[in-house]
Amino acid sequence: MSFLFGSRKTPAELLRENKRMLDKSIREIERERQGLQAQEKKLIAEIKKMAKQGQMGAVKVMAKDLIRTRHQIEKFYKLKSQLQGVSLRIQTLKSTQAMGEAMKGVTKAMGQMNRQMNLPSLQKIMQEFERQNEKMEMVTEVMGDAIDDALEGDEEEEETEELVNQVLDEIGIDVNQELVNAPSSAVAAPAAKGKVAQAEATGNDDSGIDSELQARLDNLRRM
Repeated sequence: MSFLFGSRKTPAELLRENKRMLDKSIREIERERQGLQAQEKKLIAEIKKMAKQGQMGAVKVMAKDLIRTRHQIEKFYKLKSQLQGVSLRIQTLKSTQAMGEAMKGVTKAMGQMNRQMNLPSLQKIMQEFERQNEKMEMVTEVMGDAIDDALEGDEEEEETEELVNQVLDEIGIDVNQELVNAPSSAVAAPAAKGKVAQAEATGNDDSGIDSELQARLDNLRRM
């Protein structure tokens, strides 16, 4: 009648309705089985009672009835198991349909997102990101080198002085005592020459460092 009036049920509604019918049938079978088990207990009690009274004819009749009852209980067990299997299949179909609907929605959403994506624009963004990242790495490297160069001279000078003092201590020479005993003119001349040479070396080193840093900074400005 629902088809005649144009209100056709969806597959999900049909599955849900059939599952309700199966669950109802399983509950009815379970009630019948429980009733037969209660009847079985009563028959056993009656058989014992009649056997005590010596009524063997009645005992045989009730024994046949007991056997039929037990067979019927076994059939109800089998029928319930079969209905539960059908119910599980319906539940599986329902879950499969729900998964199909979900996959349909996900596929539609993915298609819309892919259509909204602009591949050339994404490529430009990634290229710009790569360029900026490379520039940042170069700036970090230049700053690190500049700091290392600024601190390297002092550290090397201290290490050199410590090493010289250690060597002189090992051979038993006191630098301060040697300087006191040495002629003042002989000491002054080499000291002056050493200062001039050191100043020239420092100037050359500083100019080399400055030129290298300037070259790197020029490369960064051109990026």
